[in-house]
Formats: sequence, structure tokens, C-alpha cells
Amino acid sequence: MDQTVALIDSPTNNNARIMLGVMLVAAAIVVVDLVVGTRGNIGTDTSVYAGVYDALLHHAEGQSRFEPVFYYLSVVLAATGMSFTAYESVLFLVMMGTVVVATRRYHDYLESETRYMTFLVASLLFLFISPVMSNASINVVRQGLASLLVFTSLLAFYRRQWRAFVLWGLLATGFHYSSLLYLVFAPVLLLKPKLQRALGIAAFLAYCSGLTMVLVRALVPGVYTMVMAYDASSTFKAGVRLDFAVFSLFWYVLPFVVAPLVREPVRERINRSTAVYLVLMLPFFAVGWGNFSNRYLLPAWLSVSLILAAICCDNRFSPLRNPVVLRMGLVGAAGVFCYYVTHGIVL
Repeated sequence: MDQTVALIDSPTNNNARIMLGVMLVAAAIVVVDLVVGTRGNIGTDTSVYAGVYDALLHHAEGQSRFEPVFYYLSVVLAATGMSFTAYESVLFLVMMGTVVVATRRYHDYLESETRYMTFLVASLLFLFISPVMSNASINVVRQGLASLLVFTSLLAFYRRQWRAFVLWGLLATGFHYSSLLYLVFAPVLLLKPKLQRALGIAAFLAYCSGLTMVLVRALVPGVYTMVMAYDASSTFKAGVRLDFAVFSLFWYVLPFVVAPLVREPVRERINRSTAVYLVLMLPFFAVGWGNFSNRYLLPAWLSVSLILAAICCDNRFSPLRNPVVLRMGLVGAAGVFCYYVTHGIVL
């Protein structure tokens, strides 16, 4: 019996399991990447990116309003002469790179006994079943590239890793200027947990009551006009979005509700990390009454998948953290994500 256990846990078998996990993740990403790249004109912003990339291919002047990291990445890709389909595929692979960065940093913070590869599989599983990820991949691509880097930057700030905070923050801002909206709230992470929660509740109530909209309109009318003027022709519902606010708050509360199901000491670290999620919600509570207010929640909603993965991988209910179950789930989630992309389903 002891010899059997030793064989199962041998370094060779462990390496083989890790390699199988890597191969599965790679296969899932390749399949999804092909679907994203060949989706056609699906996604509200796809035609805009197509126009910009076509201009770069023909050495015309690109849209300098795009952020520098994204713009020069596009210039480099256009210099290769690759098609727009290939360009979209590469952008998605870059987004997967941001997933790896965020999951690696979060896993290090959790100090979980669960292998990183298992955590990555669980994170991709939850990302792929989320229509938020579909939105980040086919609509708000630049913000999608920045979102998990913003999470990584704020996590570094929370851990007092100042150089990492600046590095990932600059990279995120280089993909999308909206990253600054979240980074300016980083000092909230220096407050005690009770003060953070009190601030979060106050911000939630102020938003739901319409107070933040009134205050911004009265105190900084220029900001109010800018927020309301953003794609004013859109039919997207503006004003106070109670559905978005309650939905977002639910994910903040959930880790505390299910905490008894999560093993210590990871349980406490997950609960503490909700402070980062709280900071990611604050820009929405401040100006999330304008057009396309769901975009202010993109980094927060994407980071939920990482928190859910952490809850799953350190759950007391062993089947939830079983690597085989999670890998089977990833295969199904990849299929769900492909359906989202081909049918333009986003949140």
C-alpha cells in the first residue's frame, strides 16, 4: 500500500500531471483564440479596430488617441503584415498573458497548498463561463487587456509592493487610460478593514440613491458632462443602475458567506483580498450613472473569477478542488465561451 502511494506521488507522476495540465490549458486557449480571431464582425467595437488596423497596414496615420502600449503593439503587429484575423487572435493571447500574470500574483498572495496549474485551470474555467470575459474579448478589447493588470497592481499596493504597483499600473494605463480611475483609489487599501467596509457601504448607498450623480453634477459639472456625453447616441440604459450595483455587491459579500467552507489560512487571505475588489467598484459608484456604465465594472467583474477560483481550490468539499473535475470543467467552459463569442453574448 505504501509503495502504491509512493508511486502515485512520485516526482515523475507529478511532473506528468503538471504537463497534462499545461497541455490542456494550451489546447483550450488555442481553440478559444481561433474562435475569437475568426468571429467576423461580431462585437460593437470590432469594426473600429478593423479600421485602425487597416490604416496601419497601409502605413496611414493611425488613431493617436489610442493608448501608447496598445497603439505601438498594433504598429508592431501590422509591420508583420498579418491579417486582421491574426491580429485579433494575438490580442486575445496577450489578454491570456494578463490572466497568467494576475493568477500567478494572486496565487502567491494566497500561499495556497493547491498547485498553481490547478488554480489557473479554475480561474480560466470561471473566466470562460462569464459573459464579462466575452465582452472584454470582443468589445472593450483595450480595457479588457488592462483590467486584470489593474487588479494585479492594486493587489501589489495592498501588499506594499510599491515597485510592482507602479509597474503593473503603468502597463495597465498604457493599454487603457481608464485604469487611472481605479489606481487613484488605491490609498483606500491603507485603511483598516472596518473603515474600508464603511466606505464601501456609504459609496453603494450614495450611488443607489442618486447622490453621487447629484454631487458630481453640482461640484464638477465638466466631469458630469464628459461622462454623460460618452457615446450619447447609444441606446444603452444610462442613469443609476441598481441591478449592476446589487450584482456587484453580491460578489463582494459572497466570500464572507461561504467562508466556513474554505480551508484556513487561505480563507482569511481571500476575505482580506475583497478589499481590492471593493476598490475596483468605487469608480462605478462615483460615475456609474453614465452611458455604458458596465465598463466601469469590467475589472471588478473579471477579478471575481479569480476569487471564485480561490474559493473552489481551497474548499473543504474535496470534489470542487479535484484537478480532474476542474479540467473537465475547463473543457466545458471553453465551449460555453465559444458560444458567447460567436453569438455576441456579453455583459
